[in-house]
Amino acid sequence: MTSTQTPASTVRPTSATLRGLALPIGLVVMGAAAAVTGLCTTPSRTLPSLLVGGFYLFTLSISGLFFITTQRLTSARWSAALRRIPEALALVMPLAALLLIPLMLLGAARQTLYPWSRPGAFAHASDIAGKVQYLRPPYVYARIAVVLGGFLLFAGLFRRTSLAQDRAPGAALRHHARLDLLAGLFIVFFAFGISVSAVDWIASLDPSWSSTMFAVYVFAGTFVSGNAAVSLATVRLMKRGLLHPSVGVGEEQLHDLGKLTFAFAVFWAYIWVSQYLLIWYGNIPEEVTHYLSRTKGPWRALFAVNVLVNWVFPFLALMSVRAKKDPRRLGVVAVAILAGHWLDLYILIVPALSPDSPHLGPSELLIAGGYGALLYLAFRWNLSRAPLVPVNDPVLAYDLAPAIVDRRHP
Repeated sequence: MTSTQTPASTVRPTSATLRGLALPIGLVVMGAAAAVTGLCTTPSRTLPSLLVGGFYLFTLSISGLFFITTQRLTSARWSAALRRIPEALALVMPLAALLLIPLMLLGAARQTLYPWSRPGAFAHASDIAGKVQYLRPPYVYARIAVVLGGFLLFAGLFRRTSLAQDRAPGAALRHHARLDLLAGLFIVFFAFGISVSAVDWIASLDPSWSSTMFAVYVFAGTFVSGNAAVSLATVRLMKRGLLHPSVGVGEEQLHDLGKLTFAFAVFWAYIWVSQYLLIWYGNIPEEVTHYLSRTKGPWRALFAVNVLVNWVFPFLALMSVRAKKDPRRLGVVAVAILAGHWLDLYILIVPALSPDSPHLGPSELLIAGGYGALLYLAFRWNLSRAPLVPVNDPVLAYDLAPAIVDRRHP
């Protein structure tokens, strides 16, 4: 089997691109300075912003793994040339873990964020649905270690197998089969990992609250934001001429990415409405507190904006076939969804700690910008470490063979 792409497809930094990194690096520095200042002066206000940013990176990284998995388990051919984009996203996982773990390991941070970690937290609580036992600190730490360790392991295995396929043309089919096997194993672990993470990192901020749909809701936001990230990266790389029809990326791929983004924006809205309606008409005191704090006072406006950005705008903007194929429109929608995912996490996390009003001042915005810039830099670095289009991929070799023959024998 011959190579379908030369090593020249690796994204290499140039003087122009290095100059373009000044802004994200500056944002990271300013965000770090705002975080350090906030931790020294108002830790109770700064720690929730750090949790939002860390969990944002975490969800986007696992969405990269999930994107790869869905494509392989459905035997999708259209996305074969785009595989390195979700791979680079998945490799943000070590950074996300590094930023999240201190929030749980450092006693002062943990006790500020999570009531269950404070001494005597459940001394006078009834053991409703086993929550008292579930939130025992040793059990929480063990689950977090298993989940983060599992996601890191799968990210490493996917990447190592993918790069091994580049280096060994004769073993391409064997590595292809191994990637399919990893996808099957990962989907089982993902169902466990996303559910546990949603409860341990977010729902447990308010131990008295529970929702049977919360894990699915977090999954919906995770996957739609992952589709948006892959779409945005694809549009930008196509604009730079690094992805084009000769390597299997064209209007068809944009259309499919647009359909995925559109469909899962609707799915997110469906889960949002389902959870809200179940809690509203059930009217159980242990459940309604979640929405009471998020639909009163200054929080009401953000609550409405969340729905507009994450569903109404993508739904209207990508409704037509032409819109889904338009790289400019798809890129704008992807940016909106990525910003909306941050807002969604902010509304899930911060009201549990600050129910009276949101804190969205310069410090919080700088921290959010720093996390976003850090994600961008890590993603670019991961993308530059391998050929942008997989080499020796059997799907690409088959799909591009007629075009290669036509160019060699006009």
